[in-house]
Amino acid sequence: MPTTLATDQSALLARLLDERILILDGAMGTMIQCRHLTEADYRGACFAGHPHDVKGDNDLLALTRPDVIRAIHDAYLEAGADIIETNTFNATAIAQADYHLEGSVRDINLAAARIARECADRWTALTPGKPRFVAGAIGPTNRTASISPDVNDPGARNTSFDALVATYTEAIEALAEGGVDLLLVETVFDTLNAKAALFAIDAWCERAGRRLPIIVSGTITDASGRTLSGQTTEAFWNSVRHARPLAVGLNCALGAALMRPYIEELARVADTYVSCYPNAGLPNPMAETGYDETPEQTSRLLADFAAHGFVNIVGGCCGTTPAHIRAIAEAVRKLPPRRLPRADDAVAAQPAAE
Repeated sequence: MPTTLATDQSALLARLLDERILILDGAMGTMIQCRHLTEADYRGACFAGHPHDVKGDNDLLALTRPDVIRAIHDAYLEAGADIIETNTFNATAIAQADYHLEGSVRDINLAAARIARECADRWTALTPGKPRFVAGAIGPTNRTASISPDVNDPGARNTSFDALVATYTEAIEALAEGGVDLLLVETVFDTLNAKAALFAIDAWCERAGRRLPIIVSGTITDASGRTLSGQTTEAFWNSVRHARPLAVGLNCALGAALMRPYIEELARVADTYVSCYPNAGLPNPMAETGYDETPEQTSRLLADFAAHGFVNIVGGCCGTTPAHIRAIAEAVRKLPPRRLPRADDAVAAQPAAE
């Protein structure tokens, strides 16, 4: 297939974000889980002889069951999503090592980007007044560069900044070739991992001679109001603002009800657009989707964020479905987006010197 390079959508995205709240899609993993796919589904013909189990490797489905991924994208687009994420949350060599599929990382990212691009373009053609965008999803990997995996050895690490940069570079190059409009560094629990992704993005931009818009989304892991690596919301923002992201936000972990004070804080300190896509409440292993919060509950909470001027982009993370996204889109449809702070607002938001 020929290489697809999306045109720079920064100006269009910024204009739309000033006009209205944009809708991000919901959980890919939730929708895949509900399909009860088998080991054979995950393997397909391509990996029928692979010597390791692959069931649960959702990213692999871009190669083995593209029809499933395409149908999920279409369901979210039909529900009102303006931005869909590629099915690449774990499409790095570090994460794919669990399935002995490090060698398939480029193919997975490229296929996933092309599937999402095809879906977005088809829906844009149907309603040209509502353009759809593709975000290349870049997950945190399943390792942390800042925290020891061994309580008896605080200095131990099971990955490094350089290793993260290398695996992120491979993913970014394929996502860009597949035609994504922006890159989404998401579910950041360790900001050093995110910095490796941002470094890899910046290096790719220098080589390619063009820039893609970036969204950086962190995860507050518990009621302490901190990421897993110990940063507060404001500290997280200050750690990534050098990347000049189109938007910064929070996702996953806490449901919207518990996330409220942290998204409010981010909206206060950030001088860029703010995104928020929480889980559908807290986990419940007995529920089919793993979460109990209904579309009505999630949409009501996000509408409250919008009504208070906290957000520019909203959507859903774990446990959310097209029904959640449809309800969220309707709930915020008539609400104005968060206003970007003026220079004097930003100065006022800074803490006073002691």
